[in-house]
Parts: sequence; structure tokens; C-alpha cells
Amino acid sequence: MKYYIVSGESSGDLYGSYLIDSIRKIDQNSTFYCWGGDYMEEKKVHMIRTLDKLSFMGFVEVFKNISTVISNLNIVKKDLKLKNPDCVILIDYPGFNFKVAKYANKLQIPVYWFVAPQTWAWNESRVKLIKKYINQLYVILPFEKKYFGSKNIDSKYFGHPLVEIIQDYHISYSERKKIIALFPGSRKQEIRIMLPIMLKVINHFRDYEFVIGGAKNIDIHFYKKIIKSYNVKLVFNQNYNLMRLASAALATSGTVTLELAINKVPQVVCYKTSLLSFLIAKKVVKTKYISLVNIISKNKVVDELIQNNFTVENIIMSLEKSLNKNNIQTTVNAYNKLISKLNNYPVFDNIAKNIVSFLTKT
Repeated sequence: MKYYIVSGESSGDLYGSYLIDSIRKIDQNSTFYCWGGDYMEEKKVHMIRTLDKLSFMGFVEVFKNISTVISNLNIVKKDLKLKNPDCVILIDYPGFNFKVAKYANKLQIPVYWFVAPQTWAWNESRVKLIKKYINQLYVILPFEKKYFGSKNIDSKYFGHPLVEIIQDYHISYSERKKIIALFPGSRKQEIRIMLPIMLKVINHFRDYEFVIGGAKNIDIHFYKKIIKSYNVKLVFNQNYNLMRLASAALATSGTVTLELAINKVPQVVCYKTSLLSFLIAKKVVKTKYISLVNIISKNKVVDELIQNNFTVENIIMSLEKSLNKNNIQTTVNAYNKLISKLNNYPVFDNIAKNIVSFLTKT
């Protein structure tokens, strides 16, 4: 069968690559057409569009790149009509993927959605779109199944994929190195905003080595222009190894905050965007926290430095707190409770079985 996968961010690209492996176990004659990045491309699929043409952060930034968004939408419409896949699998990336879902529905192609749109946080009107255009929704947060059930949407929860991806790897905190990891994001736009401010704290922590976890889809020269004379290392394709060695981390809000928690790394979560995008977000976002760690825990486990609070002084204070021996065990205990809530199952295999089973019945 032919599977058409659309993801617009690094985490979706990673999840898509695992899902491809799981589907191939069941459907040995499968063909994949993908929008994503290096992870899916490594699976020897037919790549249609890459992440550098897809990922924009913030309301205003999306508007500024509206011509690219429209161009991408025209490409996917023509391609779906040409390829006529047996199904479309959409991974997160709701602003774009709802438009894909609508068009696929028009062509009578079944649509499966992996990583639910966070309608519980903002834009609840999208619930109607899920009901109208999505054949099956797969959620990854424990409270989402109940939430969508209350909206009369049948969703399936098999656990969080990161718990499956990040294999059980025990390392005591005492074995960690004096390393502070920097994860400034996976988009050029957010790296350009976040990284220069993160780098300014280096001289305050002279006993620590600073290492940047580079995004696979970003060219090394882009980082080098920002790093310049700072005493910092840059590594690619080593994020989990870096997390297992680091004593603490600074991270731009996103999937990486949960990855750090599963790897038991004390962290400070940071986020900054354009002023207009921030003001719009304040009006529409309903959650108390922005990091997945705090949202799932329903408590402030890690500090969040957002917009005007994302300053060098505040980073230093929060980082010192996260490195304090008296706070480390408390943080790790909170992480353990968080992980236990994620109820890990063979996430990708179960989703693959569900999709293939549905397709073979129709």
C-alpha cells in the first residue's frame, strides 16, 4: 500500500521514521511519500519536501512566510491527486496539516492523525475539524484521551513515543560530567533568537563545559556565525548522548523538554518570539505552563523563562538553582512521576497495526 506522511518539525520527522519501520514489519509491499527531514529520508522513502521549507515559529512569522505556505499547500494537493495514496498520515503541524486533511477528505483518502493538536491549550474550534476530516486520532499525552472523549472524538492512546525511543539507560547523577547542554531549537528563526542570549551566561559558569545540541536540518555554518568567539562546542546527531552526560540544560520550549526529563536532566525552559506573536499567544493560550514537563505534571517542576523574563540574569539564577544539590533529587523524583504517567507501550507498532488493519478492512 501507499502511505503519504506529512510532518513539519524535527520531532514529527523522528516519529515518522519509527512509524515507517513499524508499518514495514506488517506491510512488506509498502511505499512511502514523505514531507519531513533526515530521519525519514534515511528510511529510503520518496521525499517530497524537506523541513527547511516547512517550519515557521509564531503567528506573525507564519504570516510573513505565507507565500511559502501557500506554495507548499499547492504542491501537496497536486501530489495527493497524482500519487493517490491509500492513506494520509499527518504528524502534528496542525496549521498546515488541517488543510491537507481537508483536501485528502475531498479525495476520499483516509486520514490518520498522530500527535493530537493541542486544542485543550488553544484554538478549541479545531475540534470540529478533527471530527470532520480525521478518520482516527492518536494521542500521546495521558489526559488527552479523556479530553477528546468529552468532545465525542474517539482517540487511541498507546503511550508517549519518546519513552519508547529513549531506551532505558541508567546513569546516576554522580556519573554525569560538568557539562551544560544548550538546545536552542530546531528552526533557524528560533535559534537566531534564543542562542545568542543563552551563550551570554557561559562566563558565569566557568567550571562547566557548554555544548550545543545542533539540529540535523540546520547547516553548521549557520551556528558558527552565532557562536563566533564563544568557548562552546557544537555537536550533531548526539542529543541523547549529550543529555546522558549533562549536569543541566537550557532548552527552548518544545519536545526536547520532555526528552530531557526522560533522561533525568535538570533544565531551564526558555521561549521568546516576536512581540506581536507573544501578545497574540497570551490572548489565545489557555494553559498555565508552556513546557510539556510542567503541563503533564500539572505543577512547576522546571523554571520557565518566557519573553521578557528570558534574560541573562534570570537564566543564571534558574540554572544555579537547577544545579543546586538540594534541588536535583527533587527534580529527578518529579521526572520519575512524570514518566510513570506516560504508560509506555509499543507505541509505533500499535499505531501501525491499527492503521494497516483499518486499510485492509476497507
